[in-house]
Amino acid sequence: MPDRGGGPTGPRIRVGRPSRRARTLLMTLGVLAVIAMAFVMFAGFWTDWLWYRSVAYSSVFTTTLWTKIGLFLVFGLLMALAIGVNIWLAHRLRPPLSAMSLEQQSLDRYRMSVAPFKKWVLLAVTALVGLIAGASASGQWRTWLMYVNGVPFGQKDPQFQLDVSFYAFDLPWYRFMLGFGFAATILSLIAAAATHYLYGGLRVTSPGARATAAATGHLSVLLGVFVSLKAVAYWLDRYGLAVKSSDFKAADNWTGLRYVDANAYLPAKTILFCIAAICAVLFFATLWRRTWQLPVIGFGLMVLSAILIGGLYPAIVQKFQVQPNEQAKEAPFIQKNIDATRDAYDIDDAEMEDYDGQATTEDGGKLRTAANAAASYRVMDPNVVSPAFQQLQQRRNYYQFPRTLDVDRYKDKDGKEQDTVIGLRELNIQGLPKRNWINDHFTYTHGYGAIAARGTTTGTNPTGSPDFTESGLPSTGEFGKYEQRIYYGEKTEQYSIVGGPQKELDYEEDGEKTTSYEGDSGVSLSNTFNRAAYAVSFSEPQIMYSGAIGEGSRILYNRTPKERVEAVAPWLTIDGDAYPAVVDGRIQWIVDAYTTTNGYPYASRTTLGDTTADSLTTNQRAVVAQQNQVNYIRNSVKATVDAYDGKVKLYEWDTKDPVLKTWRKAFPGTVEARSEIPRALLDHLRYPQDLFKVQRELLTRYHVEDPAQFYSGSDAWQVPDDPTNKEPGSVPPYYLSMKMPGQNAQEFSLTTTFTPRGRPNLGAFMAVNADAASEDYGTMRLLRVTSTVKGPGQVQSELNGNDDVAEFVRNLKGTDSDIEYGNLLTVPLEGGFLYIEPVYTRGGTQNYPLLRKVAASYGSKIVFENSLGDALNAVFGVDGASDTTPPDPSKPDEPTEPPATGEAALKKAIADAQKAYEDGETALKEQDWPAYGKAQDALQEALERAAAAQPKAGGEGDKADSGAKPDADKPADADKAGGDPGPESSAEPASAARQEAPDGSPDGGQGS
Repeated sequence: MPDRGGGPTGPRIRVGRPSRRARTLLMTLGVLAVIAMAFVMFAGFWTDWLWYRSVAYSSVFTTTLWTKIGLFLVFGLLMALAIGVNIWLAHRLRPPLSAMSLEQQSLDRYRMSVAPFKKWVLLAVTALVGLIAGASASGQWRTWLMYVNGVPFGQKDPQFQLDVSFYAFDLPWYRFMLGFGFAATILSLIAAAATHYLYGGLRVTSPGARATAAATGHLSVLLGVFVSLKAVAYWLDRYGLAVKSSDFKAADNWTGLRYVDANAYLPAKTILFCIAAICAVLFFATLWRRTWQLPVIGFGLMVLSAILIGGLYPAIVQKFQVQPNEQAKEAPFIQKNIDATRDAYDIDDAEMEDYDGQATTEDGGKLRTAANAAASYRVMDPNVVSPAFQQLQQRRNYYQFPRTLDVDRYKDKDGKEQDTVIGLRELNIQGLPKRNWINDHFTYTHGYGAIAARGTTTGTNPTGSPDFTESGLPSTGEFGKYEQRIYYGEKTEQYSIVGGPQKELDYEEDGEKTTSYEGDSGVSLSNTFNRAAYAVSFSEPQIMYSGAIGEGSRILYNRTPKERVEAVAPWLTIDGDAYPAVVDGRIQWIVDAYTTTNGYPYASRTTLGDTTADSLTTNQRAVVAQQNQVNYIRNSVKATVDAYDGKVKLYEWDTKDPVLKTWRKAFPGTVEARSEIPRALLDHLRYPQDLFKVQRELLTRYHVEDPAQFYSGSDAWQVPDDPTNKEPGSVPPYYLSMKMPGQNAQEFSLTTTFTPRGRPNLGAFMAVNADAASEDYGTMRLLRVTSTVKGPGQVQSELNGNDDVAEFVRNLKGTDSDIEYGNLLTVPLEGGFLYIEPVYTRGGTQNYPLLRKVAASYGSKIVFENSLGDALNAVFGVDGASDTTPPDPSKPDEPTEPPATGEAALKKAIADAQKAYEDGETALKEQDWPAYGKAQDALQEALERAAAAQPKAGGEGDKADSGAKPDADKPADADKAGGDPGPESSAEPASAARQEAPDGSPDGGQGS
């Protein structure tokens, strides 16, 4: 007889069992492998917990974790039970004897192979589907928290008269539950049918009945549950019409009911709900009737009704009732969409007025005087001058500035508020002189100092450079004394280990030194367990055994402001641009954060990533929430991140936002009240750019409130392309202190222009009060241009074709330099619009932009001059010097007077400069650095007065050409006295560091 085992028939070879030592070794290795795998999985969890505890937001971690675990367990168990019970029930209802047929004989082998492992198979199947369902449900933690903590909006939708919170908080959860129910029912139906088939309850080819009575009843109940869920889906679809997106030529991303929805789809859904409910009852009735005849007929009727009532009927209504008179039919629904969209995006209070766009006077002197008070013209473009900051203030190769600087407001020595361009000198790990693990993570750990320049003036050395108000390494100037070390910043993406045996590179007034971090930020690495967890989590074994880590060592990571705010408030959408401010002796990153929803009824949707893109987002600044589709947004939270210790604070900003109130219920204690915002911080808060860009995009259509005009699109606008940027994209909004028609004083504003859709001329101008300390913060004003006025693109085209510009460009070719256009500012002025554009050159002897020209356009006239003052004089046809110093934006207009001129003023300025120089020499000999710094400030102020006292007319860009010198040989001596011995010197005074750039030349006018 052949061997039934199928093996060889030769002599058997006995294989000895492993020895006890070998078995013990294998068992030990197996246990260690399991422990290692468990520790790897645990390390990520443990390090996350440590990080949240270090930033004092452990409640966010625990709330999120327990919510995910709860959803995982509940829905995983429900799914497992649904599948397991139906498999068990199908097995229990199997027929006692299988029919003798080829089909059943072939199934016998499967039944016999499964029989010994039935329980294990059942457990494995239910566990697998339970794990998958639980993991899917845990991802719905936001939906669950919003559902259980939802706060009413206090506003009802116009169709069903339900509070908006039903659509924003409740309906998403109901839809998830419905989807889960469908999944559980379908999987149960498949599992039950397979089990019935395996054990003979269902037959495909066997003679006789195709299903036993038990199988028929079981499967009918499951089908009845499925159809019942379909009935619920039809009922919820009725409400879903209010938040349904559809293609409609009246508006992109249309949301809400239209005529066909209200008059065809809505009744159809109600009818289909009734039919599905009846059909479900017929399926349940098979428990008694034991036949599928009626349920199948009912199901067929439901499918046919869905096609006829849910598909064909609405198409007929649309074709024969709506299309012949669409505008009239859709008008009530368009009005609902307009009202809801304007409210959801907070643009319903935008003030619109007609503006002719033509000058109301031809008096050049009056226009020139009005121009002085109309705005603080920012000739320092934060999107252009970053390379100048880099060249003049980098000081070390391992520091860097962002490609786009920020605009803020600071008070000068006289207490007047001025627009300021600011950037932080952050660490650039790629610029280290030698790259290794110690240098990357222990020695070079932080940036150093804020650098700021006036936005409305330029420096004198070199002419056209930024006029720095805070400069040097360490930085000194108008900010006073503050913590300059930057451990947390936009460019700080690598982790650092600080506070331990290994010292960090640092600076003081007398040059380089070493330091050790004294903050309480980060996670302690003093114990071995934490070190092992981070070694695994960061895939860096050196963390475990490096001698550079010891008592007091702390690891800093998640160091960008955006990362930190997103982590402690995962329910917020973060603005693409965090900006720094020096507040109460600390550098604070200010981060605007938004609450959003996709469930505001009738409000049209927008994709944030597309709406917030402009000509700068290609390669300079981030875009908020790339693919997030929303139809409600509020700037509900202002967050700060301390640049030294990374401390995150969340402040309530929109006190009426129901979405924020909902999240504050879900995460109590994480957001501080608005009243807790310090006054010093409030002075630096501003209207966020990304929110403004979303609102302006919506206003291109939703500035129209008449349904007929909205439908026709006759007054649609568009955001023009940026004419000054080679990269494609919309013109970015600009921060500018200016005043709108009818206002008495300048306000810090965020501005933009519109052009009619498909046309280049100016269609409208919009400004929003961006000063958070103002009572009118957020007030949005629109000037609808009623005459033909040149748009930004047309002004730029005229400028490019100007003879003076052409000659200027030809002259640049001989110096191997390129021309760069700055921000094209638009300012309403005396009934017309004044355009101001700074023009920079780059190349030749310097590889960074210097302001060389200023272009101005008013009415039909365009000029191209050496300075802002000259450009304003020329465009208004005024001769002589005119003061272009911006007035205090916080005060009403006052008569402007020209600066003091004449021989007496010049002599006094020279005498003061001479005295300041001598005081500086004395302080230098005595090494009295504070006195030396004061003397250098006095010297700078005297030289500026001397330059202003010169008879030559000019603006901010010409100070170097007219600057008076106290003595023929004194400037050289002063340079020598204030000079920097070199970038690597360890004994540079603070004032010397402030005055000299890396190449040895004085920086933007801070010294002489």
